[in-house]
Amino acid sequence: MARALITDAAGLLLSADERAFFRDADPWGFIIFKRNVETPDQLRAFTDSLRESVGRNAPVLVDQEGGRVQRLGPPHWPKYPPGAQYGALYDRDQKAGLRAAWLGARLIAHDLADVGIDVDCLPLADVPVSKADPVIGNRAYGTTPAKVAAIAGAVAEGLLAGGVLPVLKHIPGHGRATADSHHALPVVATDPATLQSTDFAAFLPLAKLPLGMTAHVVFTALDPVAPATTSVTMVQQVIRGHIGFDGLLMSDDISMNALSGTLAERARATLGAGCDMVLHCNGSFEERREVADASPPLVGDAKRRADAALAMRRAPTPLDVVSARQEFSAMSAVA
Repeated sequence: MARALITDAAGLLLSADERAFFRDADPWGFIIFKRNVETPDQLRAFTDSLRESVGRNAPVLVDQEGGRVQRLGPPHWPKYPPGAQYGALYDRDQKAGLRAAWLGARLIAHDLADVGIDVDCLPLADVPVSKADPVIGNRAYGTTPAKVAAIAGAVAEGLLAGGVLPVLKHIPGHGRATADSHHALPVVATDPATLQSTDFAAFLPLAKLPLGMTAHVVFTALDPVAPATTSVTMVQQVIRGHIGFDGLLMSDDISMNALSGTLAERARATLGAGCDMVLHCNGSFEERREVADASPPLVGDAKRRADAALAMRRAPTPLDVVSARQEFSAMSAVA
């Protein structure tokens, strides 16, 4: 039975040790990074080998947003714009902005599906504020919840049309963080009413998406100690309750410095708070084993949500890729 774990691999090919580890640990899914990417043929063979190691059609994830966060890029794949570019076009022409967001995501999905990647950690629904850490910055679609939700929804629809599942991030919001959670624990002291009308509000229209990723951010007005990823209050009352998200909820990478404790402790705290899945990236082989040992089999509501998400995988809808790229290029130039 698959474990409540998404993990990574070290290089361009799976080692014999990695194959044996994945066979025994049986993670639910895998995530790809630049270190795993060389050419389309290589990457296609690599994603095949990941699935072969667990003997099933396991989901393979990637962070392919565009802008600063793009694991597949030139010369084999196009460079895509950051989210703020869709927001700028939306401000000039809402219909054109939404069309560009959908089309960009649909083309990203085409690229990913071609190499066996069927989940993209996109869209963001983070709403940045003045003086926030630039870790979100121009990755965001805008600074108002309605605009962010509209563009994020178009991106999600574009991915789904291309046969790729979207991951909504970073629930319940990373836009106010004054630190980069890769390096430190962000603490937000904003009052609940403001959070509900801004940060959390952007996620409400997107609550039916199949997959979501938490924010390693402390919201002191709701939980003065634990970041959302490991906070029972934030997961149960805010993400599941107020926002109403019932998709599969994964952590952000538990190896990030925002979290404290051993990796096993982080994994147990994540699942204990109510997340369905632990995401672990960029670790050593020994760290992967530690996290796997702390990640139980996927059962109960977590399995129900995981199965429901995978049931949404579909064959891509027809697309004239050449014409679509021409249209997208023209729209991107306008923005």
